[in-house]
This record gives sequence, structure tokens and C-alpha cells, in this order.
Amino acid sequence: MSNAPSTPPGKKLFVMMILEFFIWGAWLPLIWGYMGKDGLNFSPDQIALVGSAFAIASVVGIFFSNQFADRNFAAEKFMAFSHLVGGLAILSMYWATSFTAFFGLMLVHSLLYVPTISVSNSIAFTHLKNAQKEFGLVRMGGTVGWIIAAWPLYFVLQGKTGVEAVTASRNIFLVAGIASLVLAAFSLKLPHTPPRPAVDSDGRFAWLRAVKFLSKPFLLVLFIVTFIDSTIHNGYFLMAGGFLGSKTVGIMPEWIMPVMSIGQVAEIGTMAILGMVLVRLGWKTTMILGILGHAARFGIFAFMPENQLMIILVQVLHGICYAFFFATLYIFIDAAFPKDVRSSAQGLFNLLVLGLGDLAAKWFFIPLQGKLTAVDGSVDYRSLFLWPTGLALGAAMLLLIAFWPPKQLAAPADAGH
Repeated sequence: MSNAPSTPPGKKLFVMMILEFFIWGAWLPLIWGYMGKDGLNFSPDQIALVGSAFAIASVVGIFFSNQFADRNFAAEKFMAFSHLVGGLAILSMYWATSFTAFFGLMLVHSLLYVPTISVSNSIAFTHLKNAQKEFGLVRMGGTVGWIIAAWPLYFVLQGKTGVEAVTASRNIFLVAGIASLVLAAFSLKLPHTPPRPAVDSDGRFAWLRAVKFLSKPFLLVLFIVTFIDSTIHNGYFLMAGGFLGSKTVGIMPEWIMPVMSIGQVAEIGTMAILGMVLVRLGWKTTMILGILGHAARFGIFAFMPENQLMIILVQVLHGICYAFFFATLYIFIDAAFPKDVRSSAQGLFNLLVLGLGDLAAKWFFIPLQGKLTAVDGSVDYRSLFLWPTGLALGAAMLLLIAFWPPKQLAAPADAGH
């Protein structure tokens, strides 16, 4: 066609994902130290509140932002506006020193950024010819973006301590803010994705229509399993750093982040083959393997903590944990929910992935680790890690027994036929 875009949609979508997750990856790994005693000197409660901004945004987004994206605004314009205002907010955090200003700006950024994770998925699903085979390749851009944002900043700070490190850490907000403004401009070049009007008066509120679909048993089961898996997934990031640096494992502090990043590199490869895996194994088996990846990793943590090589090698399972469950989940949601609630359905499950699962992990694993910590500071890691191992096995069993999508829902093997 003469009016075809000069750049294939797939390439634009890949760049969109790179920038989308570059923003997040630029600030998340280093913000905690910046807020600590050598930086802004926030209290633990204040740091926890800043860390809860994403969870707050995931709840608010269902009722407002995702609703607007489904019913009122073209998705690419929603992306442009959100990243413009959200980018200015996180850029301003470079100069914020009081808790009130810092938290307020982070909350504004989160309220605008978090919904774009769902909306970017929606844009991709709308314009990919065969989303079930191609989404993994497009979403792989998000992992690439995270790595190229987080790694250089980490190594720039190597060797710096105290005031010097804090001063350098402030740059994460400049990098994230500039990237957000770039994505705001780039979003206007994304394929046009118009809002979809409600099919009837009952569907005026897209979020409400999406929630009503949880009355279907297979979606309710998937919702419950997603909550469990999200809790385990977020718990990994809470517990792994301290475990790797413990006397039992013995990894030097400067190598903890590179070791954990092995999983992100593996995620790139897993995303690349996700389409093929879905075609061969189907929805249920692929997601079960993703959940069992958590069980295997935490099981090795529990029973082989002194085998440093095995602890390092098992990090590659992160790719299976994320791609085979979470990326597959997003693809399945797109197939299972009506297209007029596409963003709200993604946001409904992101409420668990980014919000409730994160909060549950903090409320459960942090107190649990405290109870299992001896006076000398040593942790009973076997008892600690048996909990996420058991939760993962339980979630996999629930999915195996109770997750039965209807036959009319196209299986991955039938996609595109």
C-alpha cells in the first residue's frame, strides 16, 4: 500500500519497549541507596512509602488511566502525554531534597508511568499480525532497555562512597527523565491506536467490564495464581541480594548486581523463543513451567546455599520465570478479554504484578526473614526459602488442576490459522 509506514510497526514497537523499560531501569536499582543515610537520610517508613508509589498507581490506574486509554484517548497520544508529564516529574526529582517534594514527584511520575506499561502492551497487541508468536520478540526490547539503563549507571558508581556516590546517584533522575521525554515524542510516531467505544451501556466503564470477566472460573483461577506468583517474584528481589552477599554464599558486594543480572540476560533469550514454546506447549504448560522456575530457584537456594557456582548458575531461571509466566500472561489476557477493554484488562492483572503482589511480598517476606534472623545476624535461609518454594508448587498445582480455558479461545498453536 502506498500509505504504509516507512518503518515496520514491529520495529517501532520494539523501540517503544526499549524506552518504556529504560525509564524504570534507570532509577529503580539505585534509588534506595540515594534515599538512605548517606543520601537524603529518609526514615525507613519514608523510604517504604516512596517504594509503594507504584502500588498506589496500579490501583488508581484501573479506575482512571486505563479507562481513559480504552474509552477516550488514542493510545499513542495517551503515551505521549503520560511520558511528557511523568518525565518532567522524575526529572524534577534531581533537585528535590525534602521528603514531601520527593514523594510527591515520585507519586506523580508513578501515576502517569505505571498505566503506560499496560497501554504499551495494548498497542503491541493491536498492531502485531500474530501477537502470540511475535510479542515475546517485541517485549524483549523491554529487557534490553532495562539492562542498558541499569548496568552503565551501576558501573559508573563503582568505587564511589558517601557523598561522592550520592552526588553521582542523582543522575538517575536526569537519565530517566530525559528518556521519558524522548518516549513522549516517539509515541506520536507509533501506529494509531484509537479508543474503542463501549459496546453497550453496561460497558461504559471499561475497568468494571474487565472485572466482571473474573466471574469466569478460568480467569479467576489465573487471577489468583498471578497474585501468588507476583508475590514470589517480588519476594525474590527483596531477599536475593542479602542472600547472595551472606557469609553462606559469599559473593562480594560489587558482584551481587551482575550476578542477579544473569537472569535478565537469560530473559532476552527466553523472550526470543517464547512464541515457539507457546506453539508447542500451549498456555497452561508454558505458564506452569514459568512458575516451577521459581520453585527450582528457591529450592536450590534452600538446599544448596554453600554451592556458590550453582547459586550463580540458577539465576538463568529468571528468564523462564518471567517470560514463560508473565509475558505469556499478557498474551493470554489479550486473547481472553474483549478488545474494547484491552488496556483495563492488562491493568487489572498489573494491579497484581506491580501492586498487590509487591505489597504482599513486603508484608510477608520481610517480617518472616526478621523472625528467622538470629541475634548474630545470620538467617535461617532454608526455612525462609521453603516458603516461596512451597507457594510456587501450590500455584503450579492450582493452574494444572483448575485452569481450563474454553475451547473457543484459540490455542497458541492455532494462532494465525
